[in-house]
Order: sequence, then structure tokens, then C-alpha cells
Amino acid sequence: MPNIIIFGAPGSGKGTQSERIIEKYHLRHISTGELLRDHIARKTELGIVADSYCSRGQLIPDDLMIEILAHTIDNDAEVSKGLILDGFPRTIPQARALKQLLAERGMKIDSVIGLEVPEDELVERLLKRGQESGRSDDNLDTINKRLEVYHNQTLPLRDYYINEGKYCSIHATGSIDEIFDRIAEVIEA
Repeated sequence: MPNIIIFGAPGSGKGTQSERIIEKYHLRHISTGELLRDHIARKTELGIVADSYCSRGQLIPDDLMIEILAHTIDNDAEVSKGLILDGFPRTIPQARALKQLLAERGMKIDSVIGLEVPEDELVERLLKRGQESGRSDDNLDTINKRLEVYHNQTLPLRDYYINEGKYCSIHATGSIDEIFDRIAEVIEA
């Protein structure tokens, strides 16, 4: 089974489409945020170190996140069925470290599913999600800051994965089913 990264701006539908991909293809979903919260809650050695950064409002260093990913890949039999990474990598150094981590285990990323959505629709989706879910980070000011961070730090990954021959651009507007059908075509190709 394939190893996939789902990629896109906040509000592009990564979470929604990840769920559909997992359901259809039975891939192991790896969300770095969930991994961190789990290690911190269980007070693992890695979790204690991660919490020392999180509790001070700092970002987790890349090498620590890679170590947490390595631990998951090495200790989760479900990974052998294929995986989908959501929320990682976010920078080119993280992508390079991930590539090395996987290569050391005889694995590779097969494709990067890039969900492409016009910026005005992203803002509209996030505002609507904030109204429906009550998520405090889905307000216009925070949305604009998150999109700025995405454009400055994460979007360069698109070119990195295009150069690697891994990036598959998906027109991610329309119904959830229409978007998923486009993704399924790429995965099955």
C-alpha cells in the first residue's frame, strides 16, 4: 500500500479527505499533533521532552518530532499497510529528515496529495467551520496569520515535492465526494 502525505493550506480539507482515504484504503493515519498529545499524556520519555517545549509555548524541534515519528513507525504494525501523514512535514528540512527516516527503513513517500483551493474559499471555509464548531482559532485575524505562516513556511514544500516527482495537484473545490474521487484516481494510478 502507498505512503502518502496529504498537503494543503488550512481549510483545504486535509482532515476530511484523510478520513475518507483511511476508510477506503485502510492506511495508518499519522497526525503529528495526535502523536505529541499521546506521548505527553502517557508521560513517555519522548513525551516528557516534548512537554518541556509545549508547556513553554515553543515549537517541538525537528529532530524530536522525527524521533517520535521513528518510534511510531518502528512500533506500529499497522504502518506496514501504508500510511498517510497529516500535518508533517511542514518545512523542507522536515521533508529531508522524513525522507532519510523512511529510507533507513526501506520505505518512501509514494505521493503527496496537494489540495489546491483558492484563498478566498479557504477563508470562507475556516470562518464557517469556526461558526459551526466554536473553534476559537477560526476567526479572521487568526486565519490570516495561519495562511501567512503557510505561505511563508509550508508552501515551499510544494516545489520540493514537485522536483521529487511526488506532488499530485488536486483541484479541491466542489463536493467532498467529487474531491475524494479525484484523490482516489491519483492513489489508484
